Amino acid sequence: MKKRILVVPMIAALISCGHQSEYASYDDYPTFEQEWLEMNYSPKRTEFMLWAPTAEAVRVQLYAEGIGGEPVGTVDMKRGKNGCWKATVKEDLKGRFYTFSIMTDGAWQQESPGVMAKAVGVNGKRAAIVDWTETHPEGWELDKRPALASFADIVLYEMHHRDFSASASSGITHRGKYLALTEEGTTNEYGQPTGIDHLKELGVTHVHLLPSYDYASVDETRLDEPQYNWGYDPQNYNVPDGSYSTDPYNPTVRIKEFKQMVQALHKAGIRVIMDVVYNHTFNTDDSNFELTVPGYFYRHNEDGSLSNASGCGNETASDRAMMRKFMVESVCYWAREYHVDGFRFDLMGIHDMETMKAIRAALDKIDPTIFIYGEGWAAGTPAYPADKLAMKANTWQMPGVAAFSDEFRDGLRGSWNDDKSGAFVVGLDGYEPQVMFGIAGALPHPQLKEAVEGYPTSWTLAPTQMISYVSCHDDYCIGDRLKITAEGADVAQRIRLLQLAETAVFTSQGVPLIFTGDEMMRDKKGVKNSYNSPDSINVIDWRIKKEHEAAFDYVKGLIALRKAHPAFRLATAEKVYEHLEFLDVEAEHLVAFRIKGLPEGETWQDITVILNARKEAAEVVVPEGTYRLVAFDGKIAPEEGLADVEGNVLKAAPQSATIAYRK
Repeated sequence: MKKRILVVPMIAALISCGHQSEYASYDDYPTFEQEWLEMNYSPKRTEFMLWAPTAEAVRVQLYAEGIGGEPVGTVDMKRGKNGCWKATVKEDLKGRFYTFSIMTDGAWQQESPGVMAKAVGVNGKRAAIVDWTETHPEGWELDKRPALASFADIVLYEMHHRDFSASASSGITHRGKYLALTEEGTTNEYGQPTGIDHLKELGVTHVHLLPSYDYASVDETRLDEPQYNWGYDPQNYNVPDGSYSTDPYNPTVRIKEFKQMVQALHKAGIRVIMDVVYNHTFNTDDSNFELTVPGYFYRHNEDGSLSNASGCGNETASDRAMMRKFMVESVCYWAREYHVDGFRFDLMGIHDMETMKAIRAALDKIDPTIFIYGEGWAAGTPAYPADKLAMKANTWQMPGVAAFSDEFRDGLRGSWNDDKSGAFVVGLDGYEPQVMFGIAGALPHPQLKEAVEGYPTSWTLAPTQMISYVSCHDDYCIGDRLKITAEGADVAQRIRLLQLAETAVFTSQGVPLIFTGDEMMRDKKGVKNSYNSPDSINVIDWRIKKEHEAAFDYVKGLIALRKAHPAFRLATAEKVYEHLEFLDVEAEHLVAFRIKGLPEGETWQDITVILNARKEAAEVVVPEGTYRLVAFDGKIAPEEGLADVEGNVLKAAPQSATIAYRK
C-alpha cells in the first residue's frame, strides 16, 4: 500500500569491481564507534571526516554559495583509521558550503554533500557550515516534550505541510510552511479555528508529519511555480526540507523554522512524529550513499543487480553495520537536536529486526516515551531472510515498535487491493472478525482466536503495537472511499458511516491514527495516489469544517472520550484479556463489546460499545442495569451523556454506534 515514485532501476557494481577488491565482502569493510560527524565547526577550525573505505583519494571542495560558482578552495583529505578520511582547515569557515569528491578506479566522481550532512544549501547539493547556536529559536533550551505516561495515551494525526495549511481558507499567513504550525488565532471564514488551534480543539496528542527531511522532487529554486510531492524520495536524511522554509537558500533558516514549529507544537501540548524513509533513496548512482561508498549501502540480487523491495529502484541494506549505524544515529540526531518525539518508518518491513531493536534501545536512552511505528510490509521481496525482517508478522519480537493494522482498516472500509469493494461499515458480509481483531489490538484474544472463524493471525505482544486507522495519505481518504463503496449515499449518510468507522478506531485498544481532514470528511477529488497531485487535489478546504460540522464534532467527542477513560487505553495484553469482552449478537453486520468491571483509574463501569452497520436498528443484550448513553444515532456527549435507559437491552440506530456505561 505505497505510493511509488518513478525511478529507473540501476545495475549495481559487483563486489569484485576493482575499487572493492581489497575486501572479500561488505562484512569486511572497516567500521568505527565514534559519532558519525562529517563536519565539526568552530570559529578557529573546521574538521572534516568522511567514511569512504574504498576511495583512492578524497578532497573537500569549498564554495561561497550553495549553488553555482567555482570552488573557492580545495582541501585534500588524508586516509586515517577504519576507512575514515580526515582534514582540518584552521580558519573561520562559517557561511561556506562544501562537498566531498572521491576518486574511484582512477577517476574523480561527482561531488556530494556526504551522507551525514546536517545543513545544506538550496536543493541540497552542497552541505553548509553553520554556527549551530544561531539555529535555536528563543527559549529553545527550555523546550520540553509534553507529558506522556503511556503509548496507550497517544492519538496520532497524520498530516502533510501543504495539505494542512496551503489553502487561503485556512487564514494562515505562512501557508504550506513550517511556520504555519506556529500561528495562533487563525480561523476559516466562519470563525472556526484552523491550524494549530484546530489541532488543540480536536484534542490529538501527536502530529505525524509526512517527510520533512530534504527530499529531491521539489525544486527549491522554483517555489513560485506549482509543485507538490509527499516527499518519499530522500536526498539528505538529516536536514529539514527547504521547500517548507521561508528561505531555502539560507541553511540556517530551515533549521530554525523547523525548531520553531516543534517548539510551538510542544507549547500546545502536542508531540511531533517524523515520517522517515530509510528504506530507499531517490536515485542510486547519484545518491550520496553510492557516491561515497559504492554498493555498500544497498542490497543486491545474486546477479549483482539492485534489489528493489521499495518499488523505487533500490533498497537499503539496514543489516550492514554502517547502514545500521547511520539509521540509529540519524533518528537520535533528530530526537536530540530537533526534539522530535517519534518516528514512523516507511516500508519498515525492508529493515531487519536487529536494526529496529537497536533504534528502540538508542531512543530509550534519550527518552523511552519516544514512539516508533511503521509499515510492516515491503513493496516487493527484500533480499534478506523474511524471518529477520521487521515485517508486521514479526512485530511481537520487537517490543516498543508498532505497525499499521491493514486487517482492521480493510475490515472497516474495504481492501486496499480492490478500490471498489466496501466492507463492514457499508454492511457487507463477513468482516466482523477483522473488526474484532482491531478492537482487541491485534492480540490473540482468548475469546476470539479459536472461536471466531476468519479471525486474523495475531502479531502483537501489547495493544500499543497496533496502529488503528481507516485511511491515511497513500490511498483514498475515507471520504472518497465512501463515495465509491456507499454508492447513492448522500452527505449525511456518508457522515454517519464515517462516524461508525471512527468509533471503531477510537474505541479500539490499538493506537488510533486519523488522516488530515478525515475529521471533517475531506476528499481528494477521487484521486487515490495523490503523491504529486496539485494543491487543488490535496489541500484542505477549511470551509468544510462548517459544512461537515457533524463529522468534526463527533470525532472530537470520540477523542475526548478516549482521553478521559482508561477503559479504551488498556496498555497491556493482560489488561485487555481481563477487561475486554465481546458480546454475543444474533445479527450480522454487528459487533458489540464491553469493558467489564473497572480498569485502574476508570470511573465508568461496564462501558459497552455497539457498532451497527445494518440499515435497521439493532438490539444487544447486556447485564441488567441503568445505562447512560454517551453516543447514539450520530450524536456524542463524552462528559454529560445523552440519556439514561434501564433494563438489559441496548439499542443502536441504523448505521451508527452506541456507547454507554452502567451507572
